[in-house]
Amino acid sequence: MQIDYFYPEYEVVRNKEKCTRCGLCVSQCSNHVHSYSEEHRRMITDDAKCVNCHRCVCVCPVGALKITGSNHQFKHNANWSRRTIMEIYSQAETGGVLLSSMGNPKDMPVYWDKILINASQVTNPSIDPLREPMETKVFLGSKPASIERDENGRIRNNLPPHIALDVPILFSAMSYGSISLNAHASLVHAAVDLGTCYNSGEGGLHDDFYRYSANTIIQVASGRFGVHKEYLEAGAAIEIKMGQGAKPGIGGHLPGNKIVGEISKTRMIPEGSDAISPAPHHDIYSIEDLRQLVYSLKEATGYKKPIIVKVAAVHNIASIASGIARSGADIIALDGFRGGTGAAPTRIRDNVGIPIELALASVDERLRQEGIRGNVSLIAGGSIRNSADVVKALALGADAVYIATGALVALGCHLCRGCHSGTCNWGIATQDPALVSRLDPEEGRRRLVNLVSAWTHEIKEMMGGMGINSIEALTGNRLMLRGVGLNAKELEVLGIMHAGE
Repeated sequence: MQIDYFYPEYEVVRNKEKCTRCGLCVSQCSNHVHSYSEEHRRMITDDAKCVNCHRCVCVCPVGALKITGSNHQFKHNANWSRRTIMEIYSQAETGGVLLSSMGNPKDMPVYWDKILINASQVTNPSIDPLREPMETKVFLGSKPASIERDENGRIRNNLPPHIALDVPILFSAMSYGSISLNAHASLVHAAVDLGTCYNSGEGGLHDDFYRYSANTIIQVASGRFGVHKEYLEAGAAIEIKMGQGAKPGIGGHLPGNKIVGEISKTRMIPEGSDAISPAPHHDIYSIEDLRQLVYSLKEATGYKKPIIVKVAAVHNIASIASGIARSGADIIALDGFRGGTGAAPTRIRDNVGIPIELALASVDERLRQEGIRGNVSLIAGGSIRNSADVVKALALGADAVYIATGALVALGCHLCRGCHSGTCNWGIATQDPALVSRLDPEEGRRRLVNLVSAWTHEIKEMMGGMGINSIEALTGNRLMLRGVGLNAKELEVLGIMHAGE
């Protein structure tokens, strides 16, 4: 039996009285939802092709369009949802693995929303960030356990290399190929303006961006795409990608249809060939092996750059982080299970890994217990959505945070989850020149700078309300957090008290 048709998930509603049949929706939709019928002299839509990206709604000059969810339902069943049934139909028809984009959309606990921030009142007065200094600068890297002095009593500079950031927010790894050159340009230029860093991702570094080395973190993944000596020297830091939150335990895959032109050159692979990153690094099967790569990269760059190890948040993450902290790495990047991605197996994305809030707290506590917290800095990522999430992450133990999906939303992303198709109508997750041109890098830069500047202002206000005047004093200060609606075990893992205590 072949099943050919199901009622679409979305419906495009067109106000015929407002519609002028200008055809802008036709030219702007890369999914070919809209068309004009000469025979019937009217606009028509193919709802089955709609991914709810809102492009047509936003560009319609007369506001004649809106997209609604279909009210067509299967017979109600709390266990067998429409999505579950449709996925089975799809796999029964194709025999293929389900792929999805962006982060985990399932209705699971968001611990950020169950954590409240404490505030000062009288005995520990609040601070007015408009009139008093507030330090948002952070230094990422290993911190020596003691001060060394020479024979004259002067302090020796025994600091290993660090990344200096004006704000505790970095742009996370998104490779050239998974997102467009214009999206990368927006990120790197915003990073320069903000005094922070952007991460190149695992696809190498485009020639245009080598001059921004002070604001670039370059990544080395299992596929080693685009990795060569000049590339390693082009970053303020080097990140070894062991895993990512959206797909722990598996590798990466960029389809061959995206390996074209400059992407092929940057990744150093033939056009049209799939870029497959194996699940493991085939030279790393222990902490000792990881240590060898860490020091190989340090040796290759003259011990001038901090080394980051990025890992997915999984159930034994505290033990893993302990080993990484002893491997010689300077920074650990933790990526939670709600982290975004261009493409991941749906079952992996929705069922593997743990929330960043729990992972971060457990790692910070474990490293403190073992007396090695100063060996590494911690960067937390995996669905940091606003400035309050940043403050809570810092108080749970992070030195800084990675943002990716939030940055793409600032660029215009509507989370339509079609990244893997390469037809992004907003010019972000695509390599189609006509679509890429829709994202103006200068406008993208402006919006990203505005976003992080606004968050930084809010962070200062929240810190002032807590009576804290520096990021360093906030990091790991879990006394400033309280939980609501959490059970005793969750509070224990997070290391915070319940509201009212």
